Amino acid sequence: MLSIIIPTLNEEKYLPLLLNSIKEQNFKDYEIILSDAGSEDRTIEIAKSYGCRVVKGGLPAKGRNQGARVANGDLLLFLDSDTLLPEGFLNRALQEFTERGLDVAGCGLEPIQEEWMPKFLFPKFGYDLFYNWPARFLEGVFPYAASLFLVKREINERLGGFDETIKISEDHSYVRRASKIGKFGILKFSKLPLFLRRFQKEGIMKTGLKYIFCNLFNISLGDVRTNIFNYNFGQYKQIVSTGEKNSKKPNFLLQFLWIITGYAIVVFGLITWLLIFLIFSPKLIAVRFKKNN
Repeated sequence: MLSIIIPTLNEEKYLPLLLNSIKEQNFKDYEIILSDAGSEDRTIEIAKSYGCRVVKGGLPAKGRNQGARVANGDLLLFLDSDTLLPEGFLNRALQEFTERGLDVAGCGLEPIQEEWMPKFLFPKFGYDLFYNWPARFLEGVFPYAASLFLVKREINERLGGFDETIKISEDHSYVRRASKIGKFGILKFSKLPLFLRRFQKEGIMKTGLKYIFCNLFNISLGDVRTNIFNYNFGQYKQIVSTGEKNSKKPNFLLQFLWIITGYAIVVFGLITWLLIFLIFSPKLIAVRFKKNN
């Protein structure tokens, strides 16, 4: 059995989209456990209407741990509530997981296009550039993953679950620790669609730089155990556009500023990843050489 664990806090608008995408999967041998941090909206009511088990959660790390403690499955799938599963995703994910002999896996991410996004920022390319390609390239020497984690129950138990003392990027820390006792890989067959509500709420420049500096902090100083990056959980309630056209005229000056901001992040990010690649290249070459021999 597969145990799907979802930490939530006030997710009445996004949660039905995820639960419906799970319900429509052709794989049916699963249970869904909702770890709720005290929602004051219809989150729990919605979860129960889909047959989910509901347990008391907290911040994402605690919520995942609480869900794992009551899970019945030999495989655990941790999902963020603002994601969607493409058609046939579970079957193909489990197939690749087994065929590659993985013990823990992450997945590429693909932003869902929304009306608020400036037209020329290429959010999908941005995620490929800053997340998907580096995650695949560095999976053997500096593993990291977000939004989705597929892991064997025994590995999660040996780790003691997610580190609840880490304030941000506890997910990256989890897979790095897991990779030391099991085989880690990024699933290749598909990407996981997700909503960029944090970028919408906090701004592209601020959020992009926060993630970049957080990665640099992880590489140079280790896990983030203080709130220096001002992470907040459960504050993003705005739903994705329904597809209706916006009647307001576009603000071309604002779009121009968004474009400049986006490309500034691209340049800064490229320089950052170049430095990261230089740091890890010797280890990466050694790993590849070892595999070939």
